[in-house]
Amino acid sequence: MFEVDLKKFKKYDKPGPRYTSYPTAPQFNEQFTHAEYVDEIVKTNYGKNLADLSLYFHIPYCDTLCFFCGCNMLITRNRDRINEYIKYVQKEIDLLRTYLLPDRKVAQHHWGGGTPTHLRPDEIHKLASYINQSFEFSEKSENSCEIDPRELTKEHLEALRNNGFNRISMGVQDFNEQVQKAVNRIQPEDLTRKVVNWVRELEFQSINLDLIYGLPFQTVESFADTVEKIIDISPDRIALFNYAHVPWMKKHMALIHEEDLPKPEEKLEILKMSIEKLTSAGYVFIGMDHFAKPDDELTIAMKQKKLYRNFQGYSTNAGADLYAFGITSISQLKNIYAQNYKTEKEYYTALDNETIPTAKGYKLNEDDHIRHEVIMRIMCDFELNYKSIEEKFKINFKDYFKWGLSNLKEFEADELIVMNDDGFKVKDMGRLLIRNIAMNFDGYIERKEDKAKYSRTV
Repeated sequence: MFEVDLKKFKKYDKPGPRYTSYPTAPQFNEQFTHAEYVDEIVKTNYGKNLADLSLYFHIPYCDTLCFFCGCNMLITRNRDRINEYIKYVQKEIDLLRTYLLPDRKVAQHHWGGGTPTHLRPDEIHKLASYINQSFEFSEKSENSCEIDPRELTKEHLEALRNNGFNRISMGVQDFNEQVQKAVNRIQPEDLTRKVVNWVRELEFQSINLDLIYGLPFQTVESFADTVEKIIDISPDRIALFNYAHVPWMKKHMALIHEEDLPKPEEKLEILKMSIEKLTSAGYVFIGMDHFAKPDDELTIAMKQKKLYRNFQGYSTNAGADLYAFGITSISQLKNIYAQNYKTEKEYYTALDNETIPTAKGYKLNEDDHIRHEVIMRIMCDFELNYKSIEEKFKINFKDYFKWGLSNLKEFEADELIVMNDDGFKVKDMGRLLIRNIAMNFDGYIERKEDKAKYSRTV
């Protein structure tokens, strides 16, 4: 399917955003206040055709530290600490509910972490039932939870299923024992298979398994074994993430020795092999790092050009207002991003003062909206029609994006995209460099205002 030209790829290997938002999180600022967030909440709760709700709950706690983890997490086994956190998330729900119209329906509901299933079954029920009582859910709502099989019982899954969860996402990363030891995540294949069987017995609608390439000691041959086993397990969706080694951001990543990481050439070959095996097995390549079966909602959304991208990755719920709860979580409404405090103490203090716990955020201007739409369509559709952008925003596309279009000539010369007067399409090989392509439409990069340090694109 892919013929990787390593020399071609090397020149594009540079730091760049993953574009789960635009503007990206480094542009968020502390001048943005909870009052601005509340103002936007009020504005988006009046009028006709109100957006559906998407709810995200951040459960930050984990039992053990995975050295590769890029999430906002805390290691604890203190049940009092965990239950205090649940109490304050309930407080945040109560506070937010005072601003929302009661008949707005939830179309999407997700628990992430950390490890949500580090909660005990009774704690899962305590929080989930409170959420169910506080919001009205659509009959077709997607209710998903991230799980860790290493400390999981069937009772955990029963608690989720009994409270309306219908989708499960589980990290596997790699079945190779040497790799697992190097990243401090021992998860035998038989354990993963046992939990997948539980999920199916309880009739969850969908299961997603996460893999990571670029971890220490991985080779094409060793990771091929993992991919083949995943295909045999046959999950509905597979996420294939590029390990981002950013020890300057996540200090625990320094526990992974850089000399043990696969070289860029090997990493690309691992990616190439994985894509070929998964697509040959019938999975459809979605976005830049997801695979789904042909009848999956993600696949259908991509074909209908309704795919969307947010902080949870690729989604089918474009247009929903995302309200996020818990420390570090990020809400996204039409004109703003709002991020909660990162520490429990600050989060609790704000809620004790009856204040939405906003630490920082961003209010989009017209240029941000235009570029957000362009980057979203590139990341989701792998093509762009200039006229659709011109009609929506009343601009001359080629004048507005003169800098970016000029830069794309190099991608065209390398046969990564096909350009014409009406727009451009990204070729299969170009999909692997989609972040690089999208960067040419990033106003902060164009104006040299983005000083953030990102993971490398290859």
